[in-house]
Amino acid sequence: MVSQTFKALSHPNRIRILYLLAHGEYSVNEIAEHLDLKQATVSHQLVFLKNLRLVKYRRAGQSIFYSQDDEHVMHTLNEMIEHAQH
Repeated sequence: MVSQTFKALSHPNRIRILYLLAHGEYSVNEIAEHLDLKQATVSHQLVFLKNLRLVKYRRAGQSIFYSQDDEHVMHTLNEMIEHAQH
């Protein structure tokens, strides 16, 4: 589980998605638009993150909204980003 979590944090698009989700809840289309990624790319990465329980989703009508689901990993991610900025 630990190595899979680090694998999740080793991909730039997954980092960007998690960082965005740390600040709110977004649909696949909104994530794609905010990060200038293709919808298929976002969907693929969200499946990976969801399988590790790093993100969760809720359905509202026909829309699905994603948010972060692991405070510990998000804390680690934020610490790593802060460290990289020094």
